[in-house]
Amino acid sequence: MTSTKQLERVNGVTAKADRMQPIVELFTADRACLERLMPVPYSARRWDRFKLFYEEWRRTLREIPFETLSAADRADWRLLWSLIETDERHLEAERRLFEQVECVLPFATSLVRLDEDRRAMKTVDAKAAAIVLDAACEQVAQTRAALKIGALEVDARTASLAARAGTRLGKVVKEWFDFYSSYDPLFGWWADSPYHALDTALTEYAVFLRHDVAGASDEDIVGHPVGRDGIEAELRHAHVPYTPEELIEIGQKELEWCRHELRLAARELGHGDDWRAALEQVKRDHSAPGDQPALVRELAWEAIHYVEDNDLVTVPPLARECWRMEMMSAEDQKVNPFFLGGESIIVSFPTREMQHAQKQMSLRGNNRAFARATVHHELIPGHHLQMFSQDRYRPYRQIFYTPFWTEGWTLHWEMLLWERKFARTPQERIGMLFWRMHRGARVVFSLEYHLGLKTEQECIDMLVLEAGHERDNAIAEVRRSFEGGYHPLYQCAYLIGGFQMHALYHELVTGGRMTARQFHDAVMHENCMPIPILRSLLSGEKIEREGYSQWRFSAASSHSL
Repeated sequence: MTSTKQLERVNGVTAKADRMQPIVELFTADRACLERLMPVPYSARRWDRFKLFYEEWRRTLREIPFETLSAADRADWRLLWSLIETDERHLEAERRLFEQVECVLPFATSLVRLDEDRRAMKTVDAKAAAIVLDAACEQVAQTRAALKIGALEVDARTASLAARAGTRLGKVVKEWFDFYSSYDPLFGWWADSPYHALDTALTEYAVFLRHDVAGASDEDIVGHPVGRDGIEAELRHAHVPYTPEELIEIGQKELEWCRHELRLAARELGHGDDWRAALEQVKRDHSAPGDQPALVRELAWEAIHYVEDNDLVTVPPLARECWRMEMMSAEDQKVNPFFLGGESIIVSFPTREMQHAQKQMSLRGNNRAFARATVHHELIPGHHLQMFSQDRYRPYRQIFYTPFWTEGWTLHWEMLLWERKFARTPQERIGMLFWRMHRGARVVFSLEYHLGLKTEQECIDMLVLEAGHERDNAIAEVRRSFEGGYHPLYQCAYLIGGFQMHALYHELVTGGRMTARQFHDAVMHENCMPIPILRSLLSGEKIEREGYSQWRFSAASSHSL
């Protein structure tokens, strides 16, 4: 067990037991160590070991005298306690998910045990391992036959989840096999034939589960709704005191406000109230093939000069210098149809190998006005400045990642720049409004999907019909949302996190307690955390040991409520 005494020296630096930074750093290193040792999610040993790990850390935190901590240390204590609670919940969800698919993967436990024994550096018994591989291959065949004749029945979503798990399991077994096969001649003599038979069987079985049992093609999107309990648990962790239905209503009202503003812009362009016609005009104004990098460079420097000239945030000289640009591949655009950002902005634009229709959709979906409203989100003052700061100010807090902080920062900037009339023309306003409408739609379709109220196809249709998306881009967006490994509230967190951050900005800046630059610098210097805890730190509000924030931020943060 990690005791308080053990924490008194961390990395060779004497630390008081009530100083949280070294404690968080130790937890981060310890957890990462265990993750590297036990990375396979279908393992009882993993579940038991991590359960013990979290129990030990709970005891450690209870030993720390919370009432004697500084405000920053109280925040860190609460954040670490909450992280442990969330990790435990995710571990239990991982176990339940495996139980759901185990009936069609009865061989999984024996195969995972082979890998665990390797990681524990046990001497391999090649003959015994070959018997396990051969038995697993036979179990694949038997289970597949039972599914074919209806002796074993599973629903389509379970079959799809099992297909993914089977593919992952195949990679685990390959890594195990490759470890021994290159240097142990006896191992290869015993295991080579049964391994290759099993590898083929697992590959074909995953295809069978997805295509024949789940009825899904390779292009179909099959996600995993987390349900009401899962949503509400994640909202508690983010200190968002709203029901899913209240958040859906916020998203719908944002959509209504965006359409109102779009109609105003449409009138200026001579389209009357036909905002779709105005949006179509904007989509046709895109860079010529080959010219998108120059446009992005121009837009990036425009945004940097704007925030500096208006004294809105500190931009360190190295942050101005050290951003780069990459172009997104055609394959990646199937999942990310728009730009991605950070130190490198990854630019979506048609590639040579795309079909003609795909090229047209990529051109239209990454037009000039849309790009102008995206580049500052991805670079400065958005994700690049954010990540630059995270590496330099309280970097140990990166473990407290939440999409509400990560995307809330960038959406706050979109809201602030809108208020400051950064958009100079109707076309530029439409570009900004498209993304605002997109984020409102994300709240609605993602929450309704996880509540079981929308299918994947209905989410795609909503983006096309209600948010003005190109269909291929809508498909990619939904695939990213539900098959891209994202947090279940990630899509919701853009707009809702933006409202949180923007409400805090108006509370402290419009309220006269900080300048805009002081506020933005302070947010960056505190690093990531649920925004209500950030609010307590910046406002001087006392942070309690227990409970969740009841801050109802929406009325202060949205014109549309």
